[in-house]
Amino acid sequence: MSQEAVVHNYVGQDKSAIAEAFGKAATTYDKHAEFQRDVGHRLLDKLPSDLSGFKVLDLGCGTGYFSGQLVKRGAEVVCADLSVGMLATAEKRCGASVSLYQQADAEQLPFEDGCFDIVFSSLALQWCDDLSSPLREMKRVTAAGGRVIFSTLLDGSLFELKKSWSKIDAHQHVNHFITINQVKIALAQSSCAAHQLDLPTITVWYDTAFELMRDLKGIGANHVSGRSQGLTSRRMLQLVEREYREFKNHQGFLPATYQVCLGVIQL
Repeated sequence: MSQEAVVHNYVGQDKSAIAEAFGKAATTYDKHAEFQRDVGHRLLDKLPSDLSGFKVLDLGCGTGYFSGQLVKRGAEVVCADLSVGMLATAEKRCGASVSLYQQADAEQLPFEDGCFDIVFSSLALQWCDDLSSPLREMKRVTAAGGRVIFSTLLDGSLFELKKSWSKIDAHQHVNHFITINQVKIALAQSSCAAHQLDLPTITVWYDTAFELMRDLKGIGANHVSGRSQGLTSRRMLQLVEREYREFKNHQGFLPATYQVCLGVIQL
């Protein structure tokens, strides 16, 4: 598929920058996405193994890994992502087994009311300004009796990297993540009364802090809202590496801690 074949939708300026960052990472994403696959499989486990007859929206589909998993369970799948580059990569993976590849902003979904049985969205909503907005939209496009299942990151994620950078300069190098209380408020604001939340802490271990930062760049998650996009010098990276050693375990490995929210909304 040429990128022009994707159904386009307008996105705002900062979201365009986010989409560009993920688009650039489309070819490297899967190599660096072990954590993302872990979270997505935990979310997938909340769905029936047989999805035959279900129409499912994979919102923030990325390279289409979980779109393919949903297809294997028998679902009719629609892929949606902010990034045209990611959608192109998703179609290379899934081809005609997915019924539509749609560029979409989660806060303004270009779909009719109640047209999906399930909306699946893993680690995409943390890029939205206001969680209640995509929750309302996902609920709107889901049919009565359907389900919205999502995962997002919470405050405290990547605290080791954030603390290490804070000792070097005053700039923001790690994205802000919302609190669980803010998630609950967003659920209330979007009238999602029947819901269940699981809150696992997941730690990924690295030999060096540079490997963590390489993974973040490799999946396109190195875009930080409001940060100057100038190059980070080798000297700065060496300083981060030194500060990060504070967190090493007895085996010398460095942790990257993620606070994860897994949500199931029953309509």
